[in-house]
Amino acid sequence: MGFLGRSVFFFMTLTAPVFLAQPEAHAQDGSRANIPAAAQMVYELANQARMQAGAGRLHWDPALANAALYHCQRMVAEGPISHRYAGEPDLASRAGRAGAHFSLVEENVAIGPSAQGIHQEWMNSPGHRSNLLSPDVDRVGVAVVESRGVLYAVADYARQVESLSARDVEARVAGLVRASGVSILGDPAQARAACVTDEGVPRGSSSLQPGFIMRWQNSDLSQLPQALADRLASGRYRRAEVGSCPTRGGEGSFTAYRVAVILY
Repeated sequence: MGFLGRSVFFFMTLTAPVFLAQPEAHAQDGSRANIPAAAQMVYELANQARMQAGAGRLHWDPALANAALYHCQRMVAEGPISHRYAGEPDLASRAGRAGAHFSLVEENVAIGPSAQGIHQEWMNSPGHRSNLLSPDVDRVGVAVVESRGVLYAVADYARQVESLSARDVEARVAGLVRASGVSILGDPAQARAACVTDEGVPRGSSSLQPGFIMRWQNSDLSQLPQALADRLASGRYRRAEVGSCPTRGGEGSFTAYRVAVILY
């Protein structure tokens, strides 16, 4: 049985048979896709172990499965097993290019005689077990390739992030700001202009004078930054403008959103 230490990231053509499961995916015509046995077994055993450990169920992610398949094919072609080969993008880049949206991504790889054996060895390895049972992930894609009498397996785990448009982001943040009793201005132009800069107050057509500007980027839009929440709680502001723009450097393939809020 061949195993390698876990890989964790935060904020080809082969003739070998390929087994790629899509347990919760559907074909374009709406029919349920076939579920090859080896990858399905790895997926089901993981969820059984998580249920016993009190961790949440992993949902199948086709994009992660595609990223896992790409790397699994590289393992078969190049060996010995590794989380990254020469010229190959890292795990986060592979998952992002495949279309996954995430704030955390982890990977287990292995070579073994069976799906059950691979799962058991992952459970017996502290690092692999931690990835598999992590309460911080909620999605998974599994690929299994049979070659040279053994199974090559890759499981990519991630914490999913919603894919939101700029307007969706603005609406989400505006709702949080509005909950503090501050009204939202209808034209977000000045906040959008502020979003693309790191400091300063952009010129706007409004006669209102900004009293406070907050810029940030994060994958979690469920709450406002504490500094902004404190300003809103002060009762000094009556109006706000919310703007979103593309994220600035450092996020790589991780899904994040950049926002600016101007308080008046």
